[in-house]
Amino acid sequence: MEQRGMVAGIDVSKAQLDTAFGADGEVVGFANDEQGIARLLERLSSVRPALVVMEASGGYETAAATAIAAASWRLAIVNPRQVRDFARATGRLAKTDRIDARMLSAFGKAVEPQITQLPDEDAQALQGMLLRRQQLVAMRAQERQRLEHAQGPMRKQIKKHIDWLDHEIDRLDIDITAGLRQSAAWRAKDDLLRSFKGVGPITSGTLLVALPELGSLGRRAIAALVGVAPLNWDSGKMRGKRSIHGGRARIRTLLYMATTSAIRCNPVIREFYQRLKSRGKPHKVAMVACMRKVLTILNAMVRESTPWTPEIKPA
Repeated sequence: MEQRGMVAGIDVSKAQLDTAFGADGEVVGFANDEQGIARLLERLSSVRPALVVMEASGGYETAAATAIAAASWRLAIVNPRQVRDFARATGRLAKTDRIDARMLSAFGKAVEPQITQLPDEDAQALQGMLLRRQQLVAMRAQERQRLEHAQGPMRKQIKKHIDWLDHEIDRLDIDITAGLRQSAAWRAKDDLLRSFKGVGPITSGTLLVALPELGSLGRRAIAALVGVAPLNWDSGKMRGKRSIHGGRARIRTLLYMATTSAIRCNPVIREFYQRLKSRGKPHKVAMVACMRKVLTILNAMVRESTPWTPEIKPA
């Protein structure tokens, strides 16, 4: 039976999908596997919710989220911190899987979160490779730190492991580039992004798979989504420092590296950074402003399908 305006909230764990059909409605548990997800889709078809809300759960939500989006249900994958803040603000402090599912439903009804655009199968494969590369780079950094203090045979073993990590990272770089080149649409977007001085293949690939909203949002919305929009911190007469918060940390990290490169080789970003510094802005503040400018320029490039030129205006 259709329930107009009803929001389904799904609490995700490795084994279970606890689903609340409305903030005060029935909660049903489905196995987080192929059969359980099929049963969940059947139930969604019978109740026809206006929105399905899930938390990002370290990848446990991927199979269900992909199936729900493929079935054309409006889906929002939300930040768990936002839901916890909402629960505290509404005085709902108890926590079980069933309560969490109902809380997600209430959150979706009250907040109307942004609909999530999931990447296709090729994008998901690339996302897996990019995540693995990120893990290997982190391992390599840890091993290099250990090498500084290692002695004797242990030093030789660590060097051998670093060499192996270098080789695997190089292989992944080749696979990522090849993956981007398989699709004409991907090639076009990759070429667009890499025309911007400061954006290389890894930054481009990560943006394409982990930020599918790029090019479809306005400059303020895309900055807020990534987490490079300054947020107010005021109360009464007190005016706190503006700061960035939340967003997609992985994108922000790569954007920082791309902006660092752009300050060296891109005259527009270099001039913008120097102008901010000449006004007395701290390095961190100037960097975040430059990151936001880079992101909004890339967003405009993808939206307009136009390669980088200094005349492009973020909008």
